[in-house]
Amino acid sequence: MSSSLNVIEVAKLLNIAKNTVYEMIKRGELPSYKVGRKIRIDRDDIENYINNQKKGSSKTIDIQEPTTNINFSPSEITSTKLQNEEIIISGQDIVLDILNRMIEQKCKNIRSYRSNIGSYNGLYEMYNGRVSISSSHLWDYETDTYNTNFVKKLLPGIPCILINLAYRTQGFYVQKGNPKNIKTWEDLNKKNITMVNREKGSGIRILLDSKIKSLNLSQNIIGYENEETSHLAVASYIARQMADVGIGNEKVSKQVDNIDFIPLQKERYDLVIKKSDLNNPTYKSIINIISSEEFKNELEGLGGYDLKDIGKIIAET
Repeated sequence: MSSSLNVIEVAKLLNIAKNTVYEMIKRGELPSYKVGRKIRIDRDDIENYINNQKKGSSKTIDIQEPTTNINFSPSEITSTKLQNEEIIISGQDIVLDILNRMIEQKCKNIRSYRSNIGSYNGLYEMYNGRVSISSSHLWDYETDTYNTNFVKKLLPGIPCILINLAYRTQGFYVQKGNPKNIKTWEDLNKKNITMVNREKGSGIRILLDSKIKSLNLSQNIIGYENEETSHLAVASYIARQMADVGIGNEKVSKQVDNIDFIPLQKERYDLVIKKSDLNNPTYKSIINIISSEEFKNELEGLGGYDLKDIGKIIAET
């Protein structure tokens, strides 16, 4: 049997960041397995990966350091002393970056990493044990509710709690002055309207596809196949007049010039944690951070979030 390495050892060997290794594992580029809660990679698989790169394999892999995933070193904790823990939190909102930073500041021996993937994919990865905690803002058109039914379906038989982080307003990004007079979902079917979409698995993509079905809209929306992977990228696409409309949250619209925002609906943005993890001191510490006034005050300083239920268990499955 070949010797195996942990994620940190692999990162040092390949001279890349630890969260780059996690991304390679997630994309299936580097085989891995778990021993208890720890991810292990066989040395033979690492050597095969390196040899494939040297040979110019047809499956060329870009191992640039990611700019959207953030890894933190442990610092000080003020309560329970923990064993070394590694967790991965999935989601794309800056709220999670702030949470990660506070984990670094307050929780000794917790190594926290970010996976910059959408809600649907985050829950799927959580079910498969590749993500520890997932954010979610998935609208279920059949019940006109957020998240709970998706968690039940994507993590079947796994009891979870849903802790609220914030409520956010979703709507249309349109060019300044809204020259195409885009105001409703039905306007997406106008022949002179071109849109830019989000990637499959994102909460916005699921919202759009659900609205198409629930409102009996035509699926032949011009630009439906054009995809960007963040709210900011969609807003920028509209600002550069490459499309007439995109969908995203209100906060990002205020960060980009030459666009207007047309509000559509308020969404619930939650953090999903397995009930089996609730007795783990690591997760207790994270929940305490989410419920703290310090965390709430920092989010209030950002603006654009409704924090009326922050830290509350909003649902259980």
